[in-house]
This record gives sequence, structure tokens and C-alpha cells, in this order.
Amino acid sequence: MSNVSLKNLCKSYDKSKVIINNINLEIADKEFIVLVGASGCGKSTILRMIAGLEEITSGTISIGDRVVNNIHPKDRDIAFVFQSYALYPHMSVYDNIAFGLKMRKTDKKIIDEKVREVAEVLDLTQYLDRKPKQLSGGQRQRVALGRAMVRNPKVFLMDEPLSNLDAKLRVQMRSEIKKLHKKLDTTFIYVTHDQTEALTMGDRIVVLDKGVIQQVDTPKNIYSNPSNTFVAGFIGQMNFIEAEITDEGLKFADIVVPISDSIKEKFANRKAVTIGIRPENMTYGETRFTVDVEISEMLGSEKIAYFDIQGSKCSAKLSPDFEIGEKIELSVTPENMLFFDKETGKNIFS
Repeated sequence: MSNVSLKNLCKSYDKSKVIINNINLEIADKEFIVLVGASGCGKSTILRMIAGLEEITSGTISIGDRVVNNIHPKDRDIAFVFQSYALYPHMSVYDNIAFGLKMRKTDKKIIDEKVREVAEVLDLTQYLDRKPKQLSGGQRQRVALGRAMVRNPKVFLMDEPLSNLDAKLRVQMRSEIKKLHKKLDTTFIYVTHDQTEALTMGDRIVVLDKGVIQQVDTPKNIYSNPSNTFVAGFIGQMNFIEAEITDEGLKFADIVVPISDSIKEKFANRKAVTIGIRPENMTYGETRFTVDVEISEMLGSEKIAYFDIQGSKCSAKLSPDFEIGEKIELSVTPENMLFFDKETGKNIFS
């Protein structure tokens, strides 16, 4: 079994600098889970603690049925793929992939079989005699993956492995890593600050902020039903608008959007809420309100309009038949809104 369990995990350098604050997380056997958050949120620290490269302040880490707190990194049966590739420049691709097996004094015949098998999977066979400096960024990253794969570990740990690649290659490598996960049928723990990587790769996403888990859920639920304003704003674009609750409905931008009695009941005694609306849910339609387009971004078949709603910077993803400076009429519906508590930022309906 290659499930990973984090219980009451904490990391601090002194009392005033808490990096990881009481993390509890169960990662299932063969799951692809993504840790995502802004720089400094603690995601890489968690990965390094699982690997044994960072000392734990308190709590426990289990891999399978074994608590690994005091087990040396080389004995945890994990493989770590670094952001910087960490290849040996003086060694060939073959020797880089084989290095871990050689250190374990594995039989030469077995090493050769494993290296060539992995090279075939990663399309590296023709590069086995080359040095890392003779490879592209994507090829180097595949070598780093191969070095991890050849050991058949229980758990793969990946720390922003695609951040040094150009945009087109990142898309290609995302697909390759997902295929690799299915082929190897083992547990992947992947760290990124890129929300697109998180949404497209993970079976589940763990959103972190300042060393605290904000939400753990499927990509679909993280996007459509975020637990608070931080998650809503970090995963995908979100327009936040302050609204008053009146007998007629939600009032903002000099308009009133009617809401059902069932929605009103959820607001309890609140007089105001923060509305969250995704840009794709602000559409042309029955006229609700008019905005002045300040900036636009062309996305081919779509165009993003940026505008102001009572002091809040907002955007809408629309068909590209408008220009900067133009007034456009937009429509919103309660069904496409999220409602957050104005004080706590928590999703009222979650």
C-alpha cells in the first residue's frame, strides 16, 4: 500500500515563525494529489517533510502502515523529482537514470534492463549517451522522471517540476505526467503554484495558505464550490462584489437581482454579503447593468473585458464584439453566484 497520512503535522523555526500549522491529510493509495498555494504557503515544506529532507517539529507522517518520522530518506521508498532537475552534468543520461540503482549495488544486468525500459517509456532511448547539457528542458525533466521511475517507489514526490519549462512544453509535460501516473499506478504528490496545473492534473487538490489547509476537494468542487474567498480567488478568476440584502433581492451597482425565498433563508440575519461571480458567468443577455470597458484581452474566440463595479475591479469573458471605452450591458443570475460571509469570508452555502 502506498497511502500517505499526515497527522497534526507542524513545522516551525521558532515560536514566532510557524510554517506548517497542524496539517491533517489522508492521501489514498494510487491517488494523484496536488498541493497548491502562493509562494511561502508551506507546500514544498510539506513535501520535504514527507521525503525526510526537512525535520518535523511535531505530528506524524505514515507511508503505508509505517510511521516514517525517524526513518532515513533513502529507506522511505519514495522518489523526489526536483524543480531544478538535479542531474549530474558530467554523467550521461544512462548513468543519471541508473545512479540510484548503482548506489544500492543492484546487479548490472538488472540496472541495464530497468534503465532501457524506462528510457523507452519516456522516449529517451536515443539520448542515453548524451550529457544533460545536450538536452532540451523537457528532455532533462524526463531524465529526472526516469531516475525516479527506475526505482519503482511507493510514492512519487514532485516539487514544481514544470516551472522551468516554456508554456507549450508545460502543457505537453502535464499530459505525459498524467499518463505516467496511470502507467505506474502508484501515489503521486505534486506541488505547484500554477492553478491550471492543479485543475488539470489532480484527482484532488489541497489549497494551502500560510501553512493551513483551506480546502481539500476534487478540481470540479474546488472551482464551483470554494470554501472561502481565498480559495475562490486563488483557483480561477473571481469577481467579488459587495451587495446589500433587501426584501426585493440583492442590491449592487444600482440594480436589484431577485432571489428566491430559499436563498434568502440562508442569509439569516445578514444585511450584506460578498458575491462571487466567475467571469464566464457575467454574460450578455437580459439587461441587468451597464459597465464601461477599461481594458480588454483577446483570447481568440473570446475576449476578457475589465471594468469597475462600485469600486471592485471585475472582468467578464465574452464574445469579442466590443472595444475599450465602450459601454456594455451584462446579465447575472443568482444560480451563477457564490455567497460569502462579509466578515469571515466563508462560503455561506458550503
